[in-house]
Amino acid sequence: MYILQNHLLFDIGAIIIVATFLAYVARLLKQPVIPSYMIAGILLGPFLLKLVKNVELITPMSEIGIAFLLFVAGLEMNFKKLRKVGSVILFGSLIQIAVTFGFGFFLGLLLKLTKFESFILGLVVAFSSTMIVVKLLSDKRELDTLHGRITLGTLLVQDLVVILLLPLATKSFQAHYIEGYAYLLVKGLVLVLLAVLLNKFFVDRIFKFAAKTQELLFLTSISFCFIFSLLAYSFGFSIAVGAFVSGMMLANLPYHYDIIGRIKPLRDFFLTIFFAYLGIQMTFLDIKPIIIALFAFLMLVVIIKPMIILAIVNLFGYGKRASFLTGISLAQISEFSLIIVMLAKDFISKELFSMTIILAVISIATTTYFIKYDEKLYNKLSKYLGLIEIFPRKYHELGFKTKTKPKIVLFGCHRMGTIILKALSKMRKHVLVVDFNPAVITKLMKQKINCIYGDATNPELLENINFKEMEIVISTIPNEDENEHLIKYAKSKNSKLLILVVANNLFEALNLYEAGADYVILPPIVGGERISHILSDIVKARKDIKELKKRHLKHLIELEAEGT
Repeated sequence: MYILQNHLLFDIGAIIIVATFLAYVARLLKQPVIPSYMIAGILLGPFLLKLVKNVELITPMSEIGIAFLLFVAGLEMNFKKLRKVGSVILFGSLIQIAVTFGFGFFLGLLLKLTKFESFILGLVVAFSSTMIVVKLLSDKRELDTLHGRITLGTLLVQDLVVILLLPLATKSFQAHYIEGYAYLLVKGLVLVLLAVLLNKFFVDRIFKFAAKTQELLFLTSISFCFIFSLLAYSFGFSIAVGAFVSGMMLANLPYHYDIIGRIKPLRDFFLTIFFAYLGIQMTFLDIKPIIIALFAFLMLVVIIKPMIILAIVNLFGYGKRASFLTGISLAQISEFSLIIVMLAKDFISKELFSMTIILAVISIATTTYFIKYDEKLYNKLSKYLGLIEIFPRKYHELGFKTKTKPKIVLFGCHRMGTIILKALSKMRKHVLVVDFNPAVITKLMKQKINCIYGDATNPELLENINFKEMEIVISTIPNEDENEHLIKYAKSKNSKLLILVVANNLFEALNLYEAGADYVILPPIVGGERISHILSDIVKARKDIKELKKRHLKHLIELEAEGT
């Protein structure tokens, strides 16, 4: 057993097994899995179980994880997307990075840390986690909302900036300081120029041939990653910079999606090792002197940083709701922040290194709840946010009004909503469309259709809709809680309203009927075209809705009894 424990295979196996178990626990608690990997490292490290012995062999494996993370980030770095971000988000993001860095740097000096430690912590708090935020917003289907687009644009700019700043945390920079950075910058330009020349004259030809065989495409991609990682290291950079440059080289290839799909499992494996390694490196021997620093930086990340983002987003003309939701979505430190402390660990104290790991775990966990309950938080705090709305708002009044007053409200105009809108238009019914996708609203405005930007949980929006004059409310939002809220609010304003909502499954449908829905649409059972016919029957013969509901409810109860 002793021989086995000193084998690298034992260390890797222990890390993967414990990380997997904790990842299951994280998913059951509806938490991101990345903190669970770091906690696995803490459990296996010298502070607790002391099971991992070959730390010096784990180190290069963790660095490979960093390389693959940056390689995939380079592959996904689409400069067309960066152009779409727009000058507002571009300059707003740069201001946010500078201001947050300034807060972090001066807070470090105030806590009597060294200038370099304060500098590193300033970089750590300035950036937010793309991996975590994109996953959480995707799960909530909020990537296409206004605040989702602002958040993604901000993260894209942050990722680009942090790559440029990574050399500042390396040994070369510490050794030569400003002169060293200027020298590194020249060598960096040489590295990029080499990448551009290879990309122009050789990459297309090489990968066109390699793409004929999936295995060769995979190996060629990995080879480029390692070639530029080694070149970057020989130039005095970290291997991460070279990996990112090689990823950008391949980003415009027609095969880059296939490359990403094949690299990601490899990246995820080595990243598990990397995050566990960070946990293994933690020490609690002298943590007491920096408890105050931990609390101060935690407050900076989860409270002050969102307030900075909120103010900047509002400054550029977005309303308080979009500003608030963007701010709380970015209330954590980035995976790149962990790479920064990894690169700088020889020049900062072990206690400070450990503090950063704890800061990552707590801030990422906090973000999960911030994003999960973002609307509830906004509703409670919205009355206090009016103070920030002193600038012209870009999307607050986004919408279009016709002279004719609508009698039907349609929440959600994507896919099914579009079919329903067409059906209502054929019946010459005047409709007010509510959607949280600015692109959808802009399209409807061009078509001169009654529309307004917002969603069903925004109390300010609901108050501006005159439900007393409405006859029918239709919601294609696939969210039970939002639909229940809409049903209760609309019925409280007009008990005679007919309300049709969408459910994802049988049990949600029964709950929504119990909440007061007049008809529940189940997309898996009934298609969009059939829905338009049902809707036509309801609009033309309102008195038949009770019988229709009775038959549908009976059918659903029968399905439930059958275990469908």
